[in-house]
Amino acid sequence: MSSLHSLPKSMAAITITILHGADRGRVFRDLRPPVTVGREEGNSIQLNDERVSRCHLKIQEDNNRIVLTDLDSTNGTKVNGQESHLRILRSGDLIAIGRSLLLIGHASGSTATAGQEDGELDPTVARELADMDRSSACDFDVFPTANEAVATVAPAARLPGLPENLTPSQAAQISELLDAVHGQLKRLIESAVIQEGDPQVHLAHAHWLELVQLQSLLAETLRRIGNPE
Repeated sequence: MSSLHSLPKSMAAITITILHGADRGRVFRDLRPPVTVGREEGNSIQLNDERVSRCHLKIQEDNNRIVLTDLDSTNGTKVNGQESHLRILRSGDLIAIGRSLLLIGHASGSTATAGQEDGELDPTVARELADMDRSSACDFDVFPTANEAVATVAPAARLPGLPENLTPSQAAQISELLDAVHGQLKRLIESAVIQEGDPQVHLAHAHWLELVQLQSLLAETLRRIGNPE
C-alpha cells in the first residue's frame, strides 16, 4: 500500500472506520492513544464480534509513531493481510480481527486520494479488501515424505538473537522489516512448482529475479545499518 502516506509524526489523534463485520459503518474519530480494541466493555472500541478477543489489541504512540500490539488474542491480528503481533501503523492500513475489518486514518482528514468522492475507497484499499479472504496456503501433499526429507533437507538455519530492551517503536520497526522479508519469501516459495517424484523444485525466472533482488535489498539495508550517514 505504498501510495498511502504515513501518519504524520505530529499526529496524536487517529480515526478508525469499521469496514466489515457486525459494526460495519461505525466511525471512531479523534481517538487519542492508547486505544484498545476488543469484545469486552471498557475498551476504547468495543466490537460485537465473537471471534474478537475480550481485549484484542492496543494502539499506542511511541517515539512519534503509532504502534499496534496484538494482546495475545485467540485468533490473531492481520495488517494488510499479514499476520502481525507488533506493527507500525500508517494512514490507510487495514486491520483484520475476527470477522471485522478496520481502516486506519488520521483525524485531520480522509485517507481517500484527490479526485475521489467522500466514502469512496482508494483503489489500493479496494484491492486489499478483495484479497482479504483469499487463501494463500500451499498444497503440502507433494512434499517429500519424512524419510526422504531427512536425507535431502539442510540443517535448520539459526538466527541470532534480537537486541534486548527495545522500545515498542524499535521492536515494531524490526518486526515490520522481518514481516516484509517473510511475506515476500512466503509468496516466492508458494509460487514454486513441486511435482511428485521430481527431486527438483522449479521457480519461474521472474520469481528467481525477485529473490535475487530481495537479497540485494537486504545487502543494501545491512550496509546502511553498518554505515549510517
